[in-house]
Amino acid sequence: MSAKIMAIACDHGGVDLKDVLIKDLAASGWTVLDLGTDGPESVDYPDFAVKLAQALKDGKAERGVLLCGTGIGISIAANRFDHIRAALVHDAFGARMCRQHNDANVLVMGGRTIGPEVARDCLKIFTETEFEGGRHARRVSKLSANG
Repeated sequence: MSAKIMAIACDHGGVDLKDVLIKDLAASGWTVLDLGTDGPESVDYPDFAVKLAQALKDGKAERGVLLCGTGIGISIAANRFDHIRAALVHDAFGARMCRQHNDANVLVMGGRTIGPEVARDCLKIFTETEFEGGRHARRVSKLSANG
């Protein structure tokens, strides 16, 4: 069985939350591909969405986590790529549904809008929930430009 690899990236608004989530991922058996940023200096969130999208496209990771201050900008940036289904979530229900119904491959959260415990719960659900397929597969296939 191959190692499970999760890419994670953020801007300055998500650094603190990224550090918490990396520990949880490692503790649950994921290998973490940390794509930055690593400090409080202002950076541009689209650059980190691109890094994560490229890592998934290249097969360096099977899923990803993106963080910025609100999660909004980085989710917009990530969803420009056909192979990305980035879901901005704020609670456990959203984390579950984005996997079950939308086959999201990138979890997005806001470092300034979600507490660390809720974020940890969302991450756990995201990593453990499978896509239901069925009627949802038809809908998901329509999400890409080729769908």
